[in-house]
Amino acid sequence: MDQRLLYRDAFFIDGDWTAPAGPDEFGVISPSSEEVVGKVPLATNSDIDRAVAAARAAFDHGPWPRLTPAERGEILIRAAEMLAKRAPDIAAVTVDEIGCPVSNPGSQTGLVAPVFEYYGKLARTYPFERTVLEGARAGLVTQEPVGVVGAIVPWNAPVTLAAWKIAPALAAGCTVVLKPPPEAPLSAFPFAEALHEAGVPAGVVNVVPGGREVGEHLVTHPDVDKIAFTGSTGAGKRIMSLCGEQVKRVSLELGGKSACILLDDTDIAKIVPTVVGIGMNRSGQVCAAQTRILVHRSRYAEALEAAGASAARIPLGDPHDPATVIGPLVAERQRERVEGYIDGAIASGAKVVAGGKRPGHLNRGWYVEATILGDVDNGMPVAREEIFGPVLSFIPFDDEDEAVRIANDSPFGLAGGVWSADPARALGVARQLRTGAVNINADFPPFPLVPFGGFKQSGLGRELGPEGLAGYLETRSIGIPVGLAGGA
Repeated sequence: MDQRLLYRDAFFIDGDWTAPAGPDEFGVISPSSEEVVGKVPLATNSDIDRAVAAARAAFDHGPWPRLTPAERGEILIRAAEMLAKRAPDIAAVTVDEIGCPVSNPGSQTGLVAPVFEYYGKLARTYPFERTVLEGARAGLVTQEPVGVVGAIVPWNAPVTLAAWKIAPALAAGCTVVLKPPPEAPLSAFPFAEALHEAGVPAGVVNVVPGGREVGEHLVTHPDVDKIAFTGSTGAGKRIMSLCGEQVKRVSLELGGKSACILLDDTDIAKIVPTVVGIGMNRSGQVCAAQTRILVHRSRYAEALEAAGASAARIPLGDPHDPATVIGPLVAERQRERVEGYIDGAIASGAKVVAGGKRPGHLNRGWYVEATILGDVDNGMPVAREEIFGPVLSFIPFDDEDEAVRIANDSPFGLAGGVWSADPARALGVARQLRTGAVNINADFPPFPLVPFGGFKQSGLGRELGPEGLAGYLETRSIGIPVGLAGGA
């Protein structure tokens, strides 16, 4: 790999590579080798201040919010082309920085360029203004960009989740300061380069990686008009509190503990391996992972047997190996967290059907075997708290009403699934789930046209779809003479 992708000595601020304010740097550690594979400067509050100042100037005085929506759309479509060209570089970086298997590059780049293309096209047709007329009164209602956006993304899909925020923000006419996480800062740099090459003006997108301290400085900065955050529910609560002090706009895509319901007519032998594969995607480090598997009691033993066999067959190993399906967890602390949940479940009476340990054939890297737990009660922490690891909890139910009750008995509400031989029956159950997204008889990965977000403690607002664009707009009403209503 080109070492320039792994070692960076500057931030992207105001359209150029800018030296950091301080001398410190931090190493990016590979979760598969436990070795430093890259370095970036350690951001300070001064670096955030410079990035925000560039974004503020670009919004207040620059061309971007003053272009027509169609003109902005053309640049976003060019950005999609540039991002598609850089997708292999971005995917390669994520193998090293977060251990995402090379066999699954689409999980990190598949929804980057298409999202920019979607919002580029939507900008041409979105109703940014309308006139209203009632008798002798008339008004012009306009949708205005919210201003400077602070975008904060997590390590599990840093570029994808940056795209979900930045593409609609740019379509709206906003400017952005992106703060990638310290665990996975490297992929944000080729992302920024692609936007610059596409013609996004200086100051419109700025990239400053850093940790919690600089993140809170960005959140509380008086020149930032909105925060768009993806991460844990705990961090989201903190950000919401900070934004509340300034009545600052905020959107939050947070954690989940999603349920997958297998009704009694499900083809267990066929469907359970699919469900296990979905739940183990990216080693379970996915906010929308369906990790509570609810199975009709009459099929429960059969489902556990199929799940155990399926989990045992999933290739686990070096993410650089094309045969690998499950790679490592992102950090040693994350592995310890996952192991703690497994141990706690066993102590509470759960049964390990498969996995539950570190793989014996790997002496380096932060790995945990694909784990299936049976005899789980929905009140156990393993069934109520987000683990972010390759752990699926199987819970029995006796009828549809109980399945819905168990699924909804959660502080979260991000995703879910229903499987049945009768799609109409599955849809009836899906409509009862208090969650932001539900799949029926298939995996349902997000795609640009469909909004994504959560109920309850899984977040506020939506990303993707027209709803994602609306989140970066403010509504303004202008009273106008009736004579202008026809041509406003």
